[in-house]
Amino acid sequence: MASNRKMTIDEQVDYLIQGADYGDERLKGAMATELKERLLEAEKENRPLRVYCGYDPTAPDLHLGHTVTMRKLSQFQELGHEVIFLIGDFTSLIGDPSDKDNLRPRLSPEQVAHNGMTYAEQSFKILDPEKTVIRHNAEWLSKLTFEDLIHLSSNFTVGQFLTRDNFAKRFQKNEAIYLHEFYYALMQGYDAYTLDADVQVGGSDQLFNIITASRKLMTSLGKKPNIGIIMSILPGTDGEIRMSKSLGNHIAITGDPKDMYGKIMSIPDKAMGIYARLVTRWTPNEIFELESRLSQGDLHPKEAKMSLAREIVSIYNGQPAAEEAEAEFVRVFQEQGQPETMADYKLQSGQTVLDVLEKSGLTDSRSQAKRLIQQNAVRLDEKKLDNPHAEFPGKGVLQVGKRRFIRIV
Repeated sequence: MASNRKMTIDEQVDYLIQGADYGDERLKGAMATELKERLLEAEKENRPLRVYCGYDPTAPDLHLGHTVTMRKLSQFQELGHEVIFLIGDFTSLIGDPSDKDNLRPRLSPEQVAHNGMTYAEQSFKILDPEKTVIRHNAEWLSKLTFEDLIHLSSNFTVGQFLTRDNFAKRFQKNEAIYLHEFYYALMQGYDAYTLDADVQVGGSDQLFNIITASRKLMTSLGKKPNIGIIMSILPGTDGEIRMSKSLGNHIAITGDPKDMYGKIMSIPDKAMGIYARLVTRWTPNEIFELESRLSQGDLHPKEAKMSLAREIVSIYNGQPAAEEAEAEFVRVFQEQGQPETMADYKLQSGQTVLDVLEKSGLTDSRSQAKRLIQQNAVRLDEKKLDNPHAEFPGKGVLQVGKRRFIRIV
């Protein structure tokens, strides 16, 4: 966490650029230079920077990967800047194609409203609610006329959009690219213009929308272009593929603290650095010290990972819960025991192994349950269960993987 000592401007730039990924070191350097200039300008004018990130509420629950940009907004708050949490209630109705190789399904207004409310609530596990401004982009986007849209569109060429990786892949496969998908970048740029943003935060899948569309649109409409802080994408518990609930490699931020701790302990050692940079409160100096001790052999990787798990769990559940989760982890996995307490599940007549795994909540889906059974990761009182369609054997302690236990009664 940022210390109470006031950071120098250079230290602030290092802190705020931490975890950023532009895919081009020259572009990263240019954005860092602009950020320094804007910080100096704001200090001279005795004003905070206006910083925002937009969130399209496509699902009700957030996982750790969703929080990367929120953590960056929180760092700006620590340094006294104005943070705007923008709910994309209008853009959600269209669908952002930025990280998709195909058309994203459109949501209903009711789904968007519900998801938006839960997004904001969950964001306050990271952001200071008293210092966070909540806005909805339907306020201005819904009022644009067809003439406005033509004017905004005239700033871009079709070729610019077809060079984007996701559109290029679909174009090469002769798959449909719908005209409304081009509008998303325009709307995001108009968000930045309307909010008069100094800084826009987003994931690396938003590079085109922020660096090209937003900055160009703001300039053409007579405003100083915002600075893009483009964050790396957090890998899942496999350490390779981006965190995703559908892939089962996610870490829910509203889940059980002990499960969260265990999942963080399961990530590969090579992923510790990116987790430290993207989802902790640690400063660049603190991360540098940890990595230096690791490389010099002064710190064991397991101890470093335990420190990482304790930090992340404490963010969402508090320090006492983090310490309890750590104690449980040590007892179960280092001493090869079972949890002292576990939930009960009432077995129903005729239920299969697959039914119990799904209904008890030990797995997120039937497909994940099948995958775990195939991996020999499901046991009842230490006996492997290898047939998903067999009738469940009976009472006992059901274990899934190394971390999940439930008592079947």
